[in-house]
Amino acid sequence: MSTLYLIPTSLGETSHDKILPVYNTEVVSILKFFIVEDVRTARRFLKKANPAIEIDSLTFFVLNQHTTTEEISSFLKPLFDGNDMGVLSEAGCPAIADPGADVVAIAQKNNFRVVPLVGPSSILLALMASGFNGQSFAFNGYLPIQPAERAKALRKLESKAFADNQSQIFIETPYRNMKMLEEILQSCQAHTRLCIAADITLETEFIKTKTMKEWKTQLPELSKRPCIFIIYK
Repeated sequence: MSTLYLIPTSLGETSHDKILPVYNTEVVSILKFFIVEDVRTARRFLKKANPAIEIDSLTFFVLNQHTTTEEISSFLKPLFDGNDMGVLSEAGCPAIADPGADVVAIAQKNNFRVVPLVGPSSILLALMASGFNGQSFAFNGYLPIQPAERAKALRKLESKAFADNQSQIFIETPYRNMKMLEEILQSCQAHTRLCIAADITLETEFIKTKTMKEWKTQLPELSKRPCIFIIYK
């Protein structure tokens, strides 16, 4: 049976041997077909994983938010032909806050074997280091861009954190992180706790949990840094 491997990638310029098992390299070294978000970064990742890989002999299918279901189905033709394939996220784990989930759904529907490989997930790593509830949590993706709608969404997440004892996780585009932080501090109560996790697994990694009141006294510099925000009581 053909297998679809879900292959985690690094979250930045980090040595592979620090964050990825040797088995992952063994898998990518034998695959010839990949579904990726960006061919250039995929090629760079694979070459870094194993310099002996003949990159020009590989076939890449590009998947993004504009890819249609029909196109995704056509990407899986190698699986129907008996070949194994790999899905590479741009950063972190495929199918988690990632269009790769659509690929997996089609593979599952057609009874192909789906194998998730071990690797870094910024969402889970941030939650692990937050000190918040790891038994009940929700990943909310991106919040609304409009200030009024965003403030409403933040207050709703804060209420849910208290009412359901549930950690509320969300993200923002890196260049808007500081604006997001300002709006979080304006919208939430002083005693509510916030974990900020930036540059996870990188040399510049920053993960801190404080109350909103404590954060207001000293804001971290988050501009252009991949960041996870978590609200909890």
